Amino acid sequence: MIAFCVLAPLLDVASKLATATIPVGQVTLARFVVQGALMLPIALALGSAWRMSARMAGLVMLRALFLVLSTYCFIAAIAIMPIADALAIVFVEPFILLFLGRLLFGDEVGPRRIAASVVGFGGALLVIQPAFATFGAVTLYPLGTAFLFAFYMLVTRAMSTGMHPVAMQLHTSLAGILLCLPVILWAEGTGIADLDPVWPEGLAWLWLFGVGFWAGVSHMCMTYALKFAPSATLAPLHYFEIVVAVALGYLVFGDFPNAMTWAGIVVITGSGLYVIWRERLGAKARATRSLTDASF
Repeated sequence: MIAFCVLAPLLDVASKLATATIPVGQVTLARFVVQGALMLPIALALGSAWRMSARMAGLVMLRALFLVLSTYCFIAAIAIMPIADALAIVFVEPFILLFLGRLLFGDEVGPRRIAASVVGFGGALLVIQPAFATFGAVTLYPLGTAFLFAFYMLVTRAMSTGMHPVAMQLHTSLAGILLCLPVILWAEGTGIADLDPVWPEGLAWLWLFGVGFWAGVSHMCMTYALKFAPSATLAPLHYFEIVVAVALGYLVFGDFPNAMTWAGIVVITGSGLYVIWRERLGAKARATRSLTDASF
């Protein structure tokens, strides 16, 4: 999980460098092309199943759609604003997931976690307000990423028992290509800045490869982390990603969060850690009740 937190921001750095000369839509497509190419030999070596039910195929397409849109929103954001600022806003995703889990799956959500989520959204506003004044409506893109990635996680949750993680990553990459490629081909010659493709030159090839490479490697690290430890144990470590993003943003682009953004990061992180702590207490209480019921 720590490896994921170190490597995932490199995906963001590569994306930001690529958008200097490459349209956002083309960078998004590159993620899925390179990631799919990297996952294919791994899937073949593991003998991952290719056949799937119609329901599972539909979930793969839905998962890919949410990931394509969330990726596009985040790349469009960091093309203009600092990576750490955008990532801080995206970290409201656990709060969104909490509410969606309550609405869609009937998960227990107590008043303390609701209050912490509201405080977390308030922290996001501390980041959004000064950034909106500087960068305009593009500041809302990371919020779109947070909502879309929450839906992506819910679909992943629905698929987790029916497909191996490697096969899931490969099929999602292939579905992402099927979704992105027609749009890019249609946009060619239209002059739409974010979609009309260009021929990469020089280091742009390296940045495009890095987008897919770091996406594939970092997400495989997370996949194997979740294989060996529960998400409640790993979740607090995820906030280390913000620290790495701040460091890389400063070293590569000279960006450093201002006081208001730091305040928002602290509020979001503190609220998120509180929600995780309450989730763990709730899980222990449910496990204790189950053992008590079983004893009778």
